[in-house]
Amino acid sequence: MNNVNGRLKALKAKFHPGTLVITPTLCRKVDPDYAMSALVQHLQAKWGVVDAEDAKANDDALANGGRLLSAYPLPNEAGVFWIITEGADENGQRSVTTLLLPSDY
Repeated sequence: MNNVNGRLKALKAKFHPGTLVITPTLCRKVDPDYAMSALVQHLQAKWGVVDAEDAKANDDALANGGRLLSAYPLPNEAGVFWIITEGADENGQRSVTTLLLPSDY
């Protein structure tokens, strides 16, 4: 776990993502390097193309342990994909971050 925490610190991550999950449909649509670049932005609290209200909700959730939702453009077609990190448990730990298409939800 120390190695992971060191890498997250090097990325200037604002939170630990927990377990990473990527849906099969997203894997078919998005290059892994592009998806990982978006994940790094998500971990840095750069919420992608969400509107101002959702960005504020994410900032509040980051401070209060709530659920985080980022949206990033699909690279080769109209639309976005989401990165969702579940809210923190009673110990302040976030259990899972999922990269998915809205249709996967």
